[in-house]
Amino acid sequence: MRLFGPLLDRATYRRWVYFILGGALSVPYVLFAAIMVPSLLPLVVSLERGTVIGLITVVLVMIASSFIPAVRVLEGAAVRELLDDPVPGVVFGPAGSWPVRLRSTAMFLLHVSTGCVVSLVSLLVPVAFGFTIAAPFSGRIALTAETAIDVPKGWASAWIPVACLLGVVVLAYVVWGAGAVLTRCAKSLLGISAAERIAQLEKRTEQLAERNRLARELHDSVGHALSVVTIQAGAARRTLRSDPDFTEQALTAIEDSARAALDDLDHVLGLLRDEASSRTPQAGLAEVSALVEATRLAGAEVSAEVRGEPSSVPPVVSREAYRILQECLTNALRHAGKVPVTVLVDAGAELLRLRVSNPLGAAAPSREGGGRGLRGMTERVEVLGGTITAGRADGFWKVEVAVPWGNRR
Repeated sequence: MRLFGPLLDRATYRRWVYFILGGALSVPYVLFAAIMVPSLLPLVVSLERGTVIGLITVVLVMIASSFIPAVRVLEGAAVRELLDDPVPGVVFGPAGSWPVRLRSTAMFLLHVSTGCVVSLVSLLVPVAFGFTIAAPFSGRIALTAETAIDVPKGWASAWIPVACLLGVVVLAYVVWGAGAVLTRCAKSLLGISAAERIAQLEKRTEQLAERNRLARELHDSVGHALSVVTIQAGAARRTLRSDPDFTEQALTAIEDSARAALDDLDHVLGLLRDEASSRTPQAGLAEVSALVEATRLAGAEVSAEVRGEPSSVPPVVSREAYRILQECLTNALRHAGKVPVTVLVDAGAELLRLRVSNPLGAAAPSREGGGRGLRGMTERVEVLGGTITAGRADGFWKVEVAVPWGNRR
């Protein structure tokens, strides 16, 4: 079966189509040579020189035409569909550098020249078999109505159609082998260079970093709003009849939290869609008082102290610090319940310190190792070059963050 594998392999016939496509692409160049050579003969001494000059001219025209972006796209589509995609991940479009253009040109020349030969042989061998199949019976090979080749009748000339038939089989093996060679050539000529691969990896890294950042934004902002909404909705349901004033206050807090969540969601969606108009300014340390008040409305007792000048902190540090505080308050509500929470924001000359602590609560689950929220805070702090500690201490859950900012903008 290994011997007959190329005859049964679908790749053989896809490669055959690939070469026939190359032969079709060679037709304009062949016609150009057929016109060019006779026109050059009066200028040269011999037919041989005219043929050489014509072929050189044709090759130059092929090289020039291979620089057209559409030709690279066509060649890339043929390689991808008919040669089993030997270069996955490559984008076949306008070449960005001369080395890429030259390698694409070499592949195009190999395709067209090999395809021209294979297509011509593929046309002649089956035709020869058709002409010779009746030779043992008629004793002649009729090429045209006026021209014929006389051959012996019977078994003496039976080898002629058999040889032509074997030629078809051999041609299939040749196509299989030539296709394998051009597949390897495509890997080396059209493959991604080291510089291009590094550029793709850098772009992929940037995309992953942006995706993780957006995930943190959604987790911190929308998660905090949903925690507040859940607690306030439960409180409003319990006091709906007994304390209408508190119920109205709780519903107001729900409305404010939902509106803030919608603004944050619109901001994140604007980033995903790359819409500048939807990129509303993000909250920073200037909005800490509003964040504390929203947490108080959820039923938690929050005492906040702000030292220094938070407005002097660079915007990027201010935004990340706000999200860290938001996550800390969300965790306090979610895991410890309505317990007293202490918040400290100390904006020093070159160092921003944050500290949030709260009692663990009677049924507070263990959070050693942290979940997505703690991992998100750690990632934010690491990006800013700061440090973070979070864990149990003396019956409290404490989070301490230190971020150096200096002259960062």
